[in-house]
Amino acid sequence: MIYLTLAFEFFKIGLFSVGGGMATLPFLMDLTAKYDWFTASELANMVAISESTPGPVGINMATYAGYQAAGIPGALIATLSLTAPALVIIVLIARFLENFSENPTVKAVFYGIRPTVAALIGYAVWELLQITMVCTTDGQTRLNLISITVCLIAFIFMQIKPLKKLHPLVWIIMGAIIGILFQM
Repeated sequence: MIYLTLAFEFFKIGLFSVGGGMATLPFLMDLTAKYDWFTASELANMVAISESTPGPVGINMATYAGYQAAGIPGALIATLSLTAPALVIIVLIARFLENFSENPTVKAVFYGIRPTVAALIGYAVWELLQITMVCTTDGQTRLNLISITVCLIAFIFMQIKPLKKLHPLVWIIMGAIIGILFQM
């Protein structure tokens, strides 16, 4: 039953997350409330891992979430289910695109989709900021000053011209080291 649920949920995510991997975040956040496959904190880790590993972010997150829910078969089912709608839609669009590419209605639909996708991504960023920049201990909610400080320092360093040229992998490794140091 878990495999059918994974297939349905990730097919639905693949069908409605127009705009790429980050557009899957609101749907994944919804899954944290519906199922015990992963927590909001684990979702934040999934985003970090998916951003730092090769491949499309949405597929990386689907694979990770599927693995968390049901091991290797779950990872395969979630990944394939996420990509299936895109495959079907691309084949259909490619077949009919030439006939409708200049259609005003089609242009209007895509014009309306862009701000919606931007809003979904903005919502996901807001939720991730709350997870990473706010902490709750002993029933008290407060800003995580360490996270905010690290974020601001990283942002400032990224504005320095020679450091801008560093490979993104260097920034990821530095972030991992800082995370390890502050967790100890």
